[in-house]
Amino acid sequence: MPTMVRVYIRSVLIGAALACCFVAALLALDVAHLRHLILKSEAGWLALFMLVFFNAIVFAGVQFAIAVMGQAETPPSPGKRAWIARPSLVPVLQKSAIRTNRK
Repeated sequence: MPTMVRVYIRSVLIGAALACCFVAALLALDVAHLRHLILKSEAGWLALFMLVFFNAIVFAGVQFAIAVMGQAETPPSPGKRAWIARPSLVPVLQKSAIRTNRK
């Protein structure tokens, strides 16, 4: 299996676990009376599924982005001299007087 596929699957699993923990914390703390709404409603299971599913998508995307950006090359260490572009002044010629067509 390619490396990036393994990284993606691992990110999805971590995102799903984080989503479950996040939704559990939301329900435990009864934020915005979500626990009451989910437990007292007929379609509470659907709301719970949607909370977990959509949070899992978000958390998996964040985990995957962190994993991919973590694979970037590191910049040169401060001990090594890297080429740095420095601005320099450029002379600009200016006419000393404006000519007018007066007669």
